[in-house]
Amino acid sequence: MAKKTYADASQALEGLLFDGMTIAAGGFGLCGIPENLITAIRDSGVKDLTVYSNNAGVDDFGLGVLLQTKQVKKMVSSYVGENAEFMRQYLSGELELEFNPQGTLAERMRAGGAGIPGFYTKTGVGTLVAEGKETKEFDGVTYVLERGIVVDLAIVKAWKGDAHGNLVYRKTARNFNPLVATCGKTTVAEVEELVEVGQLEPDNIHTPSVYVQRLIKGDHEKRIEQRTTRVA
Repeated sequence: MAKKTYADASQALEGLLFDGMTIAAGGFGLCGIPENLITAIRDSGVKDLTVYSNNAGVDDFGLGVLLQTKQVKKMVSSYVGENAEFMRQYLSGELELEFNPQGTLAERMRAGGAGIPGFYTKTGVGTLVAEGKETKEFDGVTYVLERGIVVDLAIVKAWKGDAHGNLVYRKTARNFNPLVATCGKTTVAEVEELVEVGQLEPDNIHTPSVYVQRLIKGDHEKRIEQRTTRVA
C-alpha cells in the first residue's frame, strides 16, 4: 500500500492545488473543521476557489481565513451567518454564493461520492433554490433535479485515523465529514490521533481507507463558535 501519511498539511497538499479548483471542506460550524489544511491552502496562495461547505467559518478562523485573503471566488453552503467579511464580499458583488438547503447539500455530496450524477427532491420546489433547474412530477408531486457534487479536492478532519487512511469521527464532527470524504477526486484528512493499523475496530470505522489518499496528524484549537453563559 502506498504511503499516505505526511509530516504536515503543506506537504500533504503538495501538487494538489491549482487556481480555479473546487474544494469540499468538512465540518459543522467550527466543529470538525480541517483547520490545518485550510491554513495551508491559505498559505499556498491558490486563488479563484469554489468551496463547498455547510458553513463559511468565522472572520478569523476556518474557511473565514480564505475569505479574508480573497482566495474564494464562490461558496456553495447552507448557512453563512457567522461571517461578517462573507456578508461584505457578497453584498458588494465580490463573492458568488449558491445557497443549498442543508439536507440537499449533504445528499449532493453523498450522491457524488456514490457515482450518482443527480437526484430529485421536493426540497426547494417553488423557491429561489429551484430557479433554472429541471423539475419533474412523480405521483402528482413536483420535484427538482439536483446534481451530485464531485470536487478536485476534499479536506476532512477526524478524531482518529490509521496509516492506511481509515477514519473515525467524534460526535458532531461526523455530520458532514464522512460525506465530504467521498466526493473528492483526492481526499486529504487531518486527525487528532494517528494510531497503528489494526487498532481501529473495523465496525466503528466511518470512512474506509479507500476514500483517503493522504493524511496528517494535526494540532487543533477546537474554538467555540457561539458561547452562551448564564450567571450561576
